[in-house]
Amino acid sequence: MTKRELQAKLDELKSDYVRIQSDLDKLEYVKGRVSSAEGQLIRLEGEIAEINKKLDDMEE
Repeated sequence: MTKRELQAKLDELKSDYVRIQSDLDKLEYVKGRVSSAEGQLIRLEGEIAEINKKLDDMEE
């Protein structure tokens, strides 16, 4: 992937993360089941870290 493609993917992942975090906050407020949303956040954190590492490697 090019640097531009990685940056676009990173932006997409960050957007998804913010959306799911908002959903999680709403679920917690109404005492809903949050385990699925938490799992998605953990997965996204891993993907974001991986993309950031790839971008860092390109900088070197």
